[in-house]
Amino acid sequence: MPASQTLQVTAALLTAYGKAPQPTPHALAQPGSGQVLVRVTAAPIAPLDLLCATGRSYFGPPALPYVPGVQGVGVVVRGGTPAPGTKVWFATDAGMRAGDGSLAQAAVVGEDQLVRMPPGVADVDAAALGLSAVAAWMALTWRGRLEPGERVLVLGAGGVVGQVAVQAAVALGAGVVVAASRRRSARERALRSGAAEVVDLADADVDELEARLQAVAGGPFDLVLDPVCGDASTAALRVLAERGRLVHLGSSGGPAASFSSAALRSGSHSILGYTNNALTPQERAHALTRILELAAAGRCTVAAEPFPLADVARAWNRASEGPEGRVVVLPG
Repeated sequence: MPASQTLQVTAALLTAYGKAPQPTPHALAQPGSGQVLVRVTAAPIAPLDLLCATGRSYFGPPALPYVPGVQGVGVVVRGGTPAPGTKVWFATDAGMRAGDGSLAQAAVVGEDQLVRMPPGVADVDAAALGLSAVAAWMALTWRGRLEPGERVLVLGAGGVVGQVAVQAAVALGAGVVVAASRRRSARERALRSGAAEVVDLADADVDELEARLQAVAGGPFDLVLDPVCGDASTAALRVLAERGRLVHLGSSGGPAASFSSAALRSGSHSILGYTNNALTPQERAHALTRILELAAAGRCTVAAEPFPLADVARAWNRASEGPEGRVVVLPG
C-alpha cells in the first residue's frame, strides 16, 4: 500500500441505515501514534454490527458513511507493536463511535485492541468465536464463578454464546452440562460438544419449560447461563440450587422475565448481569486467548458461514436471518 495520507482499499461501506453495506473503494487514514495497520483476513458480522447499522442502537446513530465491523482477524502490516507479520485478533468501535471497522481489506486499529493469535487456529474460526466467546467465558468464570463439579444449564445453546458456553463449561470441569435450545440441530450439536442432556425450548409456557428442565436435570443447577431472557429465564430460576447463580447476558427470547419474591429469597439466588463493555482490554485479551487455546486443541468450535467481501450484501442479509453460528466475511 502506498505511504500517503490515505490508504485505498475495498470496504463494505454502509451509506443508509437499515440497508446492507456494499463493496466500495474507500480511503483509510494512515495509522497514527499507538495504532497499527492490519490486513484483514476474516471479519464476522456480529449482532452488534446489525444493531448499530439500524441507527437505533443505544450508542446513537453512527455518522454515515462508515465501514461496519466491531472485530476481525488479520496480519499487522505496519505501525507500532506488535511487529509486522504478527497475526492478531482485533476490536474496533465501529458503529459505536466515529471510525471504520473490520469489514474491509485493511483496518487501522489501536494497539490496545489487539490480541496475538495462538498458533493452530484458522482465521475464520477465530473470527467466528471472537467477542461472543469472550462473553461466554467471562460469564461462566468471572460473573458465574463456576467451580469444578457444579451443574450448569446453558440456555440459547444454538447461538454462538451458547455454543461456546457448553464447550467452555465442559473444559472448566463442570460436573453436568445441560443445553437448551429451540433448534433441534443446536441440541444435537450440544450433545456432540459434551452436554449430558438437552432440552427443547420451543412451544412451551413457563410451567412446561420448568417440567422439561426438571425431567433431565438430575438435580438443581448451580449456574445458569442466560442469553435468552423471557419465559426460559423464569423457568430456569425455578430449578436453581440453593445459592445458585443466573448470569443474564442477552434477550433473544424476549425483553423481560419475571421472578417471584419467594423463589428468589427462599433459595438465596443471585441474578447477575453481564456485558463485554465492562471488561478492560487486558481482561478481554486473557479470555479470548484462553478460548483460542481451546480452539487450537480442538475443544471449542462454532458454526461459521464464510462469504467473500464481494458478496458482503448477501452475507449481511444472511446474518440478519439469525443463522446458527456466525457469518464471516473474507476480504482476501
